Amino acid sequence: MLSDEEQRQRYDSYGFVDGATPFGGADIAKAAEFFDAIFGDLFGLARRRATTGRDLRYTLEVDFAEAALGCEKVISFERAEDCAACRGTGAEGATSGLMSCTRCNGEGFIRKRTGFLTGRRECLGCGGTGEVPRVRCRTCEGAGLIDKQREYRVRIPAGSTGGTTQRVAREGSPGRRGGAAGDLHVIVRVRPHPLFGRDGDVLTCDVAISAIEAALGIELDVPLLDGEVRMKIPPGTQSGSVFRLRGRGFPPAPGLPRGDAHVRIAVETPVNLPGEARALLETLGGLLGDEALPRRRTYREAARAASPPGSAGGAATGTTGDRS
Repeated sequence: MLSDEEQRQRYDSYGFVDGATPFGGADIAKAAEFFDAIFGDLFGLARRRATTGRDLRYTLEVDFAEAALGCEKVISFERAEDCAACRGTGAEGATSGLMSCTRCNGEGFIRKRTGFLTGRRECLGCGGTGEVPRVRCRTCEGAGLIDKQREYRVRIPAGSTGGTTQRVAREGSPGRRGGAAGDLHVIVRVRPHPLFGRDGDVLTCDVAISAIEAALGIELDVPLLDGEVRMKIPPGTQSGSVFRLRGRGFPPAPGLPRGDAHVRIAVETPVNLPGEARALLETLGGLLGDEALPRRRTYREAARAASPPGSAGGAATGTTGDRS
């Protein structure tokens, strides 16, 4: 059959060749009954099966320190619950009760035939239950559900990052026909901090000091997530120097020891100097030699070595620099 192009094409299109069907010679009508029996049973079972409620999602915004150290938050969200007036039936009063849905004749599904196949889909009139209220409940308008505010206490573990999701079982929308309630998914969003940053389990912090403080050394209080720490900045500290404080960062995972904190020093150059301060700095600049500025000395030596023989440094463009 495979070597015959015509027979192969017929098999690819219809699934059989020379009148032989996959059902042992049964005709198309019986094949339709076969599919109808299988899919009908499947959809019928689905109609009677309990339906799990919808999952809910809540975005919880926390401070930087709260995410680092852990916290508890009470969240308030809206959730559908069974209507107390009709006990979730959607029918008004105790005597009204339910009746068969006229759209599906109480079956809970609508049949749809396509060729020799019969499919079924859930009836939109009754939601697959096969029953509708005789008189709609005035409280929930026949839906059987009503939205209510609910509060829940959520624990945010230490070291949480933005995008961390917690699943709270059975706090979503209620199920139907005896089905379980859905889940609540709490998504953590961390507000940025003006001073701190994070690199894995390392807390980063930039501290600005003046050039004079960097030259002479200084002791300063550095605020961290769980309080201030007294740091001694030694004389001659350069901009970009990093000091490590053990155990003052983030835990890599709940229950594990915290990482370190890295304090990076930024030496700030003064601007908008008054006349007297400028004169003092100029005097100080004249007193500073290569011994006090070893990096400048190294740069000048490297620059002289890189200049071509007989060159005076080449022509410079742009703003005029200090040639001293």
